[in-house]
Amino acid sequence: MSNSADSPGTGSTPERARRFRPVRILTAAVFALAGLIFFTSFNTAKGTNIRTDTSLLKLSDLIDERSRKNGELDETNGTLRKEIEALAERDDGSTKAEDEKLAALEKRAGTQKLKGESLTVTLNDAPPDATAKLPGYPEPQPDYLVIHQQDLQAVVNALWQGGAKGIKVMDQRLISTSAVRCVGNTLILQGRVYSPPYKITAVGDPDKLQKALAASPAIQNYMVYVNVYGLGWKVEENGPVTLPGYSGTVDLHYAKPVEE
Repeated sequence: MSNSADSPGTGSTPERARRFRPVRILTAAVFALAGLIFFTSFNTAKGTNIRTDTSLLKLSDLIDERSRKNGELDETNGTLRKEIEALAERDDGSTKAEDEKLAALEKRAGTQKLKGESLTVTLNDAPPDATAKLPGYPEPQPDYLVIHQQDLQAVVNALWQGGAKGIKVMDQRLISTSAVRCVGNTLILQGRVYSPPYKITAVGDPDKLQKALAASPAIQNYMVYVNVYGLGWKVEENGPVTLPGYSGTVDLHYAKPVEE
């Protein structure tokens, strides 16, 4: 009897253990994974609220900080460049004619200050609640109410065509390698970020600059949005102004001297 009573127990216990072992292992694995996730979350948060902690930088804050640092580096670079030029002018072995040619090239390259009669164009976004002001036009899409890259490029191109001797966008001088780019409703120029209103100042004959702006097909199209949806447009003659010289870096793989 004892043997027969033991046999079912002996035979059924291993079978039961084999049946429930995978479930126990799976349960233990789930608890272990939950513990790992909790530890990782705690280690990341460091005791703060991950969702609402204001100490975590927003992307816009990071962009503004990088833009500010780039501006400071440009100023430092400009100061160092002036010091290097001053040292080089002490005794560089060049003739007077060569120095005059170099000065002319620097002026055309935009690295030196430029003074003269000027014109300023200001572009701005339309009010966010703008509606169509003229009959026959659709109600505006969000895209209709903001300044785009092509709008800024149209103004810059027209001013060059109007004989501008130098152009400044916001507080930066444009040179041959400058690229006017927009991301969303912000302008990225030479490593720095700007928000509207955008000011573009050109040194040159104000009458010729005005005529070039009026003749530009791209600006004529922009003026439709000005009149219908209220995009900002203002042109002002400022009299004599001094544009700053470009002080940033120049990334050129190939270059050819300008023929005089």
